[in-house]
Amino acid sequence: MDQARSTIFKMLNGEPRSYTRFNLTENMEGDNSQVEMKLSSDMDEEVGGNGVGDHLNHNSERSPYVARKPGRTPKNICFMAATTLLIFIIGYLIGYLVHRKKDLAPSCAASKLDFNDDVPEAFHETRAAPLMDWDKVEKLLAQQLSVSNFDSTFREFASNSHQAGSPGDDALANKVLKRFKEYGIQTWTDEHFIKIQQAPASGFNKVVFKGREERPQGFLSYSATGSRTGAVLYAHYGQESDFRMLQGKSINVNGRVILVRAGKISFAEKVYNAAKLNASAVLIYPDPDDYPIGENTQIYGHVHLGSGDPYTPGFPSFNHTQFPPVQSSGLPSILAQTITANMATNIMRQLGGETLPPEWGGVTKLGNETDLVTVEVNNVLTERKINNIFGVIKGYVDSDRYVILGAQRDSWGPGFARSTVGTSVLVELARSISEMVKHEGFRLRRSIVFASWSAGEYGSVGATEWLEGYLSSLSMKAFSYINLDGVVTGRDSFKVAASPLMYSLIEGALKEVKAPSKPSVTLYDQVSGPHWEKVVLEELQMDDAAYPFLAFSGIPSVSFRFTSNSDYKYFGTLLDTEDKLNSATSSQTPQFAMAAAQFAGHIALRLVHDHLLRLDLQKYNSIIRSQVAEINRRVKTVQRYQPQLLPKALSVQWLISASGSYSRASRALAKDSENSDLEDIEMCRLINDRIMAVERNLLSPYVSPKDSPFRHILMGSGPHTLNALSTHLEALRLSNPEADADLFRNQFALATWTIQGCANSLAGDIWALDNEI
Repeated sequence: MDQARSTIFKMLNGEPRSYTRFNLTENMEGDNSQVEMKLSSDMDEEVGGNGVGDHLNHNSERSPYVARKPGRTPKNICFMAATTLLIFIIGYLIGYLVHRKKDLAPSCAASKLDFNDDVPEAFHETRAAPLMDWDKVEKLLAQQLSVSNFDSTFREFASNSHQAGSPGDDALANKVLKRFKEYGIQTWTDEHFIKIQQAPASGFNKVVFKGREERPQGFLSYSATGSRTGAVLYAHYGQESDFRMLQGKSINVNGRVILVRAGKISFAEKVYNAAKLNASAVLIYPDPDDYPIGENTQIYGHVHLGSGDPYTPGFPSFNHTQFPPVQSSGLPSILAQTITANMATNIMRQLGGETLPPEWGGVTKLGNETDLVTVEVNNVLTERKINNIFGVIKGYVDSDRYVILGAQRDSWGPGFARSTVGTSVLVELARSISEMVKHEGFRLRRSIVFASWSAGEYGSVGATEWLEGYLSSLSMKAFSYINLDGVVTGRDSFKVAASPLMYSLIEGALKEVKAPSKPSVTLYDQVSGPHWEKVVLEELQMDDAAYPFLAFSGIPSVSFRFTSNSDYKYFGTLLDTEDKLNSATSSQTPQFAMAAAQFAGHIALRLVHDHLLRLDLQKYNSIIRSQVAEINRRVKTVQRYQPQLLPKALSVQWLISASGSYSRASRALAKDSENSDLEDIEMCRLINDRIMAVERNLLSPYVSPKDSPFRHILMGSGPHTLNALSTHLEALRLSNPEADADLFRNQFALATWTIQGCANSLAGDIWALDNEI
């Protein structure tokens, strides 16, 4: 630079009073050094005499100038001007190039460029427009998934012993973690100390009937313990309707030992229904007509009417957490034990009493007061450490928003259909999407989290404890959960249980994923068609891992499965092996697993690819309207026949108004989405946040997550739900002693405002509310 200045001096035949200095300074906020061009003068004093200095310094800051010496010719002045212009142009070009390079880097990232590093930085998208067409994304995913990969992954993750917290479970966790690291995705683990019930280590459980003692190996975790003696009473499947039939026959359930078949509803629901009528114990067996699995096959399960660790309801089971002793209200107060089909047959052959109703079979007897049986349960409550394993592929625009793909890792026995297939699908999706990002140029707009849960067999314990631990952040950032448990159990049909917000996504996936048994057609053409909702959709059950995500956390969730016309019979047994599953799929298990991965991958990638989340707010309109209409009808019925319970002044108009507010707000948001500028990242984010808030705002804020964890008023469980309001009205009409008119009116008012609050949130800004209440 000094040499250049000297040259200029010689050209101008004079000493430069003012010069241009290029200052290379490191930009600590950006990725590159920036060039600072600074004009300065060697003169600190003002120039007097001709008034030029006064003119240039009328402000506090002095402007640069070139002092003209006497005797300079016009030619010299032209040279000086030309040189100054040349230097200015060079400085401008350098500054332009440097700033242009800076603009290509993420504006929000603070990093330092290492010139010794030959590996280029990952490109971060700075606009809302996609970097890859959706059709290409689909093709890339299909190319990454293959039958041969699933064959090898099955072999890697198959295990004969991997109960929650066992060495086998830990070994599988390490394999999943190793795989995630190999794919180059960020990993972490989540440790919990949970309480589970196990079969007695030194003793046994037993059932004694008319002098014959049986010692079943199967058991039901979270049963009450002790010994009870009572008369046997057969109650079919143990559903509420079955018990109503018995009561209709004036049969007393109090103190009886209830014998029921497995199926229709969960073990926990069977025990809960019996406990409500003061039964002393429940015996559950697999009837050969429903479960052709062998007369001596043992069955395992749990009877907690809920999910998660029942000894830390509503809060996480972290180590050293000092909570007072507490337990879930869903824990049964009566004994529960499984027995084999052969044990059940020996009992039923000797029963007296009335003959079974024709619709129940009409062959054996119901049992009478002299058919005494003793049930003894000696399960042991133990503490186990479990680990959830996570990996994340981060998004390039909204990295703090994510979809979660999860699968349970543990099982009572081999658990091939229960856990091995789901874990394999999880791992293969992680590999496939990471390959698309690293080698195919795919850029996720939002993040994908891959989760491997433990203690799923005890009631989605690992998943629920994670939700409880991070509820405040998850409810704001996790916008969907896709469950991969039991995704392949047969080949004849396809079933989906999900939040209504995800129905449009499901339909789109059905139309684009090929049927595994007939690749020339889509799943939509093979198993559903235009009436796909009636054919494919089913109710989300409490023992499904997707249920707590939806009903407890307010995260739109989906669970799906390829199945047979008759359900897979080996869950909860030691016979859930690869051979049994191959028999159910005609030895096409890898093909169906690949199709399951494509279906889950389609939904996940759609959610992280598109500008706006494809969650259909209109689906809840019809559900809310139909339930409000049913409540309205039943309120009028009670007011007509039991006017002393519900006064005429009680109006359903406010609930109808809240329903209308939701309808208008959802339509307005749909219109905003259609008219939005997809290039505007901030606008898309605001709209997506409003969409994400819908499910969360349908959680009743008026009940405690500790006492009523499933707070969702449409999909949850408890007296705060709209379904419970309808049931309560029916109890009022029948003058049921358990009915409480004041309690109903309280829950009625709170449900009304919950819907209105959801509509208010959906509307967005406070001045955009349509609140008529």
